[in-house]
Amino acid sequence: MRVMGVDPGTLQMGYGVVEEAGGAVMALGWGVLTARRGLALGERLHLLHRQLLALLERWSPTEIAVEEPFVARNVPAAMAVGQAQGVALMAAAARGIPVARYSPARVKNAVTGYGGSGKMQVQEAVRLYLGLDLPPDPEDAADGLAVALCHLQARVAASLSSGKK
Repeated sequence: MRVMGVDPGTLQMGYGVVEEAGGAVMALGWGVLTARRGLALGERLHLLHRQLLALLERWSPTEIAVEEPFVARNVPAAMAVGQAQGVALMAAAARGIPVARYSPARVKNAVTGYGGSGKMQVQEAVRLYLGLDLPPDPEDAADGLAVALCHLQARVAASLSSGKK
């Protein structure tokens, strides 16, 4: 199974692609899609959408996992992240790829064991989990990988609870 994890944002959208085969998980690629700050929101979202469609074409994931916005602190920022999440959902729908969504706390818990972990802890946990020499950089890319790993864990848990292997 090949999963693309997406950490949505309106200026930077982190992504990570992992593949699981025979119980082994490896990182295939990661990075950050960017949009210039001076562009109108609609233009930034359109640019990110085009970039994400190109990534889906390149990596051909079988499933996509997207981090949901965290609302408690800054409602306007969470709404903007929600709009960027919509870009990821639209790109997946355009390619017919199933999407799962996870809260930031669930993603952090999946890779570090603690839902309140900081960015550096997530980067290091992803590095260890995937056997990378260095932590994935920038942080948004590490978050994209963490979202993908969270999804793989959720799929394993679901198959175990349903009795499938």
